[in-house]
Amino acid sequence: MKIGFDNEKYFTLQTQRIRERVDSFGGKLYLEFGGKLFDDYHASRVLPGFHPDSKMQMLLKMKDEAEIVIAINANDIEKNKVRGDLGITYDLDVMRLIDAFREYGLYVGSVVLTQYSAQPSAEKFERKLKNLGVRTYRHYPIADYPTNVSLIISDQGFGKNDYIQTSRPVVVVTAPGPGSGKMATCLSQLYQDHLRGIQAGYAKFETFPIWNLPLKHPVNVAYEAATVDLADVNMIDHFHLDAYGETTVNYNRDIEIFPVVETMFRKIYGTCPYKSPTDMGVNMAGYAIVDDEACCEASKQEIIRRFYEAQCSLRKGNGDVNQVHKLEMMMNSLGLTTADRRTVPAALTAAELTGGPATAIELPDGTVVTGKTSDLLGASSAALLNALKRLANIDDRIELISPAVLEPIQDLKVNHLGNKNPRLHTDEVLIALSICAVTNPTAELAMQQIGNLAGCQVHTSVILSSVDESVFKKLGTNLTSEPVYQTSRLYHK
Repeated sequence: MKIGFDNEKYFTLQTQRIRERVDSFGGKLYLEFGGKLFDDYHASRVLPGFHPDSKMQMLLKMKDEAEIVIAINANDIEKNKVRGDLGITYDLDVMRLIDAFREYGLYVGSVVLTQYSAQPSAEKFERKLKNLGVRTYRHYPIADYPTNVSLIISDQGFGKNDYIQTSRPVVVVTAPGPGSGKMATCLSQLYQDHLRGIQAGYAKFETFPIWNLPLKHPVNVAYEAATVDLADVNMIDHFHLDAYGETTVNYNRDIEIFPVVETMFRKIYGTCPYKSPTDMGVNMAGYAIVDDEACCEASKQEIIRRFYEAQCSLRKGNGDVNQVHKLEMMMNSLGLTTADRRTVPAALTAAELTGGPATAIELPDGTVVTGKTSDLLGASSAALLNALKRLANIDDRIELISPAVLEPIQDLKVNHLGNKNPRLHTDEVLIALSICAVTNPTAELAMQQIGNLAGCQVHTSVILSSVDESVFKKLGTNLTSEPVYQTSRLYHK
């Protein structure tokens, strides 16, 4: 696990650049925060060394002058869209975000429902927020957005939207995920501020794609993989190329919307401060890459991980075959196969040798350990124990958990809780290990290594139960699974 990104350098450069952009407008700035303000695990996976809460730490530097507006697409509420890394719906994540921001001491001004068209679930969520004392606003669909600029910048376009009341000079617009309408929210506010005689500006804080890396750099391709459900495409910013003769990378939605931004600024100020979508951005991430090879390798692993994720989603009936094909094309463009993920051949080989499900875990030093299915343990539980043994330098022949502890748990599961599978899930085996650690120094040594599983690569030969999948996520591992179920049953927990 090589470090490829200097987080401290990034923090310093990015904070300085944000401050410069705020000062350049003098009065009020709508700052669109792309990606996630905290828990930015995608960035930490493709840029090893990036801290998931880096953006939050930057925002805290100006918390007394900033307020947060959270945008959520009403269609996503209606579809129960789920945030993949946390497994919760976008509407629940909005509430989680509000709580988290408040715990940091940040002021959350309001929530705006974008693309609102009286969706029943959106109306229910709106009532819930209001009952909890959270101000809500509605922004409506605009026909032919973003191409019909004259309609967009009119009383029948942005003028139809609710005006979001704000009280601080820096308004950070964020969202539970991509496609939530953050930029449109900012532009709508610029238009309505102008009608009210308020001078305001707009800037975009987006980590990906990284504008000063090549178009097909693995870090940028990994961004396309992460947003394959949105059909985002990285493109050469032709506006920037025309203006400066410099080749930079942006993505299709920002390039499509730039004429709207440019026209709006000209209507408000008589001129536009930006000559390209790249100009709109505030992104110094490319300057903080200290080991390009490490970031390339990490990004390739992320693309393969996304490919498996899409395959499993399709197998569960929630995916799109076109997304799988697009991810496969991305892999092909970089010469990748699933075997380039070292845990994949290890897990498949173990499964073939044992005739049952198997799990492989790649540890921080590059060692790959496996786990097989037995009468007492599932494959993932066995792999976890084997990984902890290896990390703690415990002989593989030593039992960390006494059968005297395991058997009563199995009895409870089968004879009293109605579970047909006596094998211990990962959560059960970790609880059993923690109990043994009270009296067993060797088990205690193993327990002390749990934190070192964060960032490890895991692959399973079958789709895991929701329990095991959740445990691996909570441990901070990067999990993939073969898109097959262990049994031929139609119902899977």
